[in-house]
Amino acid sequence: MRLAGKIALITGGAGGIGRETGLLFVREGACVALADFDEGAGHAALAELAAAADDAAERVQFVKVDVSDPASVEAMVEAVIARFGTLDILINNAGITRDSMLSRMTLDQWHNVIDVNLSGVFYCTKYAAPYLVAKGKGRIINTSSIVGVQGNIGQTNYAATKAGVIGMTRTWAKELGYKGVTVNAVAPGYIETGMVAKVPEKVLQSMVERVPLRRLGQPADIAKAYLYLASDDAAYVNGAVLEVNGGLSI
Repeated sequence: MRLAGKIALITGGAGGIGRETGLLFVREGACVALADFDEGAGHAALAELAAAADDAAERVQFVKVDVSDPASVEAMVEAVIARFGTLDILINNAGITRDSMLSRMTLDQWHNVIDVNLSGVFYCTKYAAPYLVAKGKGRIINTSSIVGVQGNIGQTNYAATKAGVIGMTRTWAKELGYKGVTVNAVAPGYIETGMVAKVPEKVLQSMVERVPLRRLGQPADIAKAYLYLASDDAAYVNGAVLEVNGGLSI
């Protein structure tokens, strides 16, 4: 098992990519703390993880968190440390969309996305990183997006946050690398999650037609990328942005 004995914290862990990543990590031997604002979905995901392996119930935890609130984030990290005693892997996966054209985007739409997708990544890393640094080894994996690389109509706020995540990733890779902590990002393309399910069918079909593989990605496609970056196989990968988009960016 590639993550035996490791402690992983996954934000946005209640559904989609986060839940799939939690399931994969548990099967690979990790202890997993799922963190999410949606308490009901979080406990449902926790039950799935607890059934994923023979001893999984002893290796999983759910923590309710609002990543846009630094006090809530600090409490989340403290809860994980109280349960497992340490931390090896942080996956900053939580994110939201509030799409609108620039001319119609409200200040609330702008600030809500910035608060969760950008400030939330900063808060989580700020409070979790000291535990990784203290061990002299760890993995931080941030979720960007193809939108952060290429931009997208109607997503000024989302694109700004996901581009910002890339900038923070490369900065932290320089700051923390010599302390034994690698920092990388995954930039998914269009993945079949609840977020993409909101897209009108006609638009969704046009998205699929642009992908050379002619399909949407699955949460498992991203979870496996997270697994690689979290594992010892990626020990010399630092500051990278791994694009997982079926060739959409070429």
